[in-house]
Amino acid sequence: MNTKAMNVNTPVVHKTRTQVVVEVLRERILSGDIEAGKPLRQSALASELNVSRIPIREALLQLEAEGLVKFEAHKGATAAGLSSEQVQELFELRALIEPDLLAKSIGNMTEEHLAQAQEILTQLEDAFHHSNASNVWSELNTKFHTSLYQAANRPNTMEVVQNLNSNCDRYIRLHLLQKGGIPKAEQQHRELIALCRSGETEAACSLLKEHIMGSAQDLIELVNAHNAK
Repeated sequence: MNTKAMNVNTPVVHKTRTQVVVEVLRERILSGDIEAGKPLRQSALASELNVSRIPIREALLQLEAEGLVKFEAHKGATAAGLSSEQVQELFELRALIEPDLLAKSIGNMTEEHLAQAQEILTQLEDAFHHSNASNVWSELNTKFHTSLYQAANRPNTMEVVQNLNSNCDRYIRLHLLQKGGIPKAEQQHRELIALCRSGETEAACSLLKEHIMGSAQDLIELVNAHNAK
């Protein structure tokens, strides 16, 4: 190996087998490659991914915590189905917590906070216009939203928001892929950052709540139509 060619400033990320399995299975479930209700046989997955059953089991438990996998008696693990009730609950929680975080954040925002949010928004909008980048849409969407909350200095609440968004991941991606979600999201994101920049706290929080619950309504319609097939 030519060590001189290595960039010493590039961080090396070491992932455990479990982390690799989680990422592979998460992406397959979110993309629809693994359909809802499909059994996830540990022995078959271990053979396919060339790992032992231990990281498979650990990965399935982590994905269960994310709402992507469920365990049933006498059936084992399956890919979780879409649930309008889950959409309602998750997005209502977001609509309760995130506007409050934003309100606490706006007064403390610096130009650096706003520049970071704008940079992430630019990355997100660029990804929106590349269909092969759909796997990062939800991640960048979450990063944009949470970048607006950083100045609130509420680390425990931020952790709750991160978990909620992780559980919303497949629904967010579904909304962006269908229902014309991208143009609407782009417009509202731009309006949101503009209101934050001008310090219009009440208007920004109102728009954020509208943004979250509007997505929820669209998703409930999508999920009900999907489950009716």
